[in-house]
Amino acid sequence: MSNNQFKEDLVASIPRLRAFARSISGNRDRADDLVQETLAKAIANKDKFTEGTNLTAWLITILRNQYYSVGRKMQREVADPDGEHAASLESKPQQNGHLEMRDFLSALQVLPDDQREALILIGASGFSYEEAAEILGVKIGTVKSRVSRARLRLEDLMSGVERFERSEVAIAESASMINDALTV
Repeated sequence: MSNNQFKEDLVASIPRLRAFARSISGNRDRADDLVQETLAKAIANKDKFTEGTNLTAWLITILRNQYYSVGRKMQREVADPDGEHAASLESKPQQNGHLEMRDFLSALQVLPDDQREALILIGASGFSYEEAAEILGVKIGTVKSRVSRARLRLEDLMSGVERFERSEVAIAESASMINDALTV
């Protein structure tokens, strides 16, 4: 089929496409958009049309698929005419998170060695309490107690109940320990 013949057949199909689009969308403007999208896709995919078959049927299939694809997409979208939903999706600046992490890494070095070690085994390495107890050579209850005390102390340190010195050395030591624990 020549390009001119293809274009003529496309133009001749427009009234039937509009009628079908209006029947499924129920909206004149939406129907016109569907027809326009269908024609654009048909032109872009002309090489996929099998000459000698029904062009209008092929176009209606494209239109129907477009209608249902857009419909599925719209079902996942949230109506937000006044922008309230979008405003609730704002992300907070990341600087505070970075500073809090530095505080945490400093505070981690304030903990006694046995508490810090138990906390890192459980929290960073992902060992179970049983596995951590075996690694440390202590009872499970001892590991649970150390982890619990470490968490409570970290909470006090991070909330300002207990003061501690923030240092680059402590940050580096904690970061190294956690990094080692994550690669186990």
